Amino acid sequence: EVKRRIVLGTYVLSAGYYDAYYLKAQQVRTLLRQDYEQAFARVDVVAMPTSPLPPFALGEKTDDPLAMYLADIFTVSANLAGLPAVSMPCGVAETPNGATLPLGVQLTGRAFDESTLLRAAGAFEQATSWHSLQPPAIAGT
Repeated sequence: EVKRRIVLGTYVLSAGYYDAYYLKAQQVRTLLRQDYEQAFARVDVVAMPTSPLPPFALGEKTDDPLAMYLADIFTVSANLAGLPAVSMPCGVAETPNGATLPLGVQLTGRAFDESTLLRAAGAFEQATSWHSLQPPAIAGT
């Protein structure tokens, strides 16, 4: 599957689609980075949920590739903008079947300023106890 994507991607870029796909993707990436730069003019880190969906049981969404893709859609912007980010536990949620699973928060920092990002993450961890909780399914293992 990965080989097929690489070959297809190479073909698309070499077959005259460079402007339509690659150039457009680079323009979107630039706009995304500019949005982050505007935010960093006012704050040191950007906090957002790690996932837009509540937690789900392991294997629960394997038949729904779109749901799996959307589960980590919030983590993509840091990668596209080339920015450091860290995700950490920030709470718990109960699933419809009664399981308690962790929620995550993602902090994104300025390019090449990992020290500020890690200090903010460390301060959050020291101020809360979410990082020490274990879901019942793995507690005691």
